[in-house]
Amino acid sequence: MALHHALLALLSVGPATTYQLRRAFDDATGQVKPLNIGQASSTLSRLERDGRIVRTEPSAPDATAGLWHLTEAGREELSLWWMSAVERTQPDRQELVMKFAVAVAVPGVDVTALVQTQRDATLSALHEATRVRRQVDPADLPAALVLDHHLVTLEAELRWLDDIEVMLERAAARRPASSVRPAETSAEQRSGARR
Repeated sequence: MALHHALLALLSVGPATTYQLRRAFDDATGQVKPLNIGQASSTLSRLERDGRIVRTEPSAPDATAGLWHLTEAGREELSLWWMSAVERTQPDRQELVMKFAVAVAVPGVDVTALVQTQRDATLSALHEATRVRRQVDPADLPAALVLDHHLVTLEAELRWLDDIEVMLERAAARRPASSVRPAETSAEQRSGARR
């Protein structure tokens, strides 16, 4: 989710301070990836610069922060965002994907060891996310949606790591024995030992 669209959506409910928006964002996303106040402030400043929101100064003498308001241009952009599907036009460039893509291209890298290290970390994250998900109040739909997506993503990552090992085994089987690198041989031995 683009952060600026999320903030526009939260402002569509009514005016809010930067701090209130940060808290509302964290509540709406189950605090899976909390929003820091600096990131919220800089995003709101860009939205103001682009005419999507305006800020009113505090009206009460004891108030310390002004309120952000959605403009008509902001409402139009938000409406377009609600009606549009999230497109995936570019190949995935997550660090994990890039790490493995480069690892299989660089000689001497024990890719199977990388897979196992990542699998351990992903399993740990899956167990933690499962623990947190079990504690979510059934009425807290935003947190449930975000955590369920996180769980599905982690499970998919584990399947992808399994697929990498299968691809490595097939690639090693197609290669003549004289061209197998020592790291690949030790990786295959470890893989066989786990079975």
